[in-house]
Amino acid sequence: MFGIQPTPELALVAGLAGMAALCAVGVVAFSNAIRSALCLVMNFFLLAVLYFTLGAETVGITQIVVYTGAIMVLFLFVIMLLNIGSPNAAQEEQDWKRPVGILLGVALFVLVGSQLLPGLLSTTTPNTPDVYGQPQSLGRAIFSMYIVPFEAVSVLLMIGIVGSILLAKRKI
Repeated sequence: MFGIQPTPELALVAGLAGMAALCAVGVVAFSNAIRSALCLVMNFFLLAVLYFTLGAETVGITQIVVYTGAIMVLFLFVIMLLNIGSPNAAQEEQDWKRPVGILLGVALFVLVGSQLLPGLLSTTTPNTPDVYGQPQSLGRAIFSMYIVPFEAVSVLLMIGIVGSILLAKRKI
């Protein structure tokens, strides 16, 4: 159809992408915050498996360790600590939010589709080096060419950690 031959690998990637998309819809569709967060965890795992099937093992492991292991545990802890999942937690009016959200979602879908469609229709594949996505090449790039941005991000993360500790200490 678009110059793409159906293969078992393509079916696997399409299935994983479809399940990840369904989990992403579940994140915004569920009104219960715990169910929404668990859909996000499943989405992160499916994306990690998708990265593994595409040969980007480093990105897949990072996806599991950083996002699923650390950030989602923090999200679930905060949700349970604040009791956001209770039925009376959000009693605000939402009449205008749904149509605006649908309109922005359709606009985002059209924008992303307009950028992806030319790449899907082309029959040429980009040449990538054999070391693409390997931990050695990633480490060499981070600690040589991108050392200043890497250190800037680490300083910003440290400032965020210290700031959150100070805010939590004042409230307790």
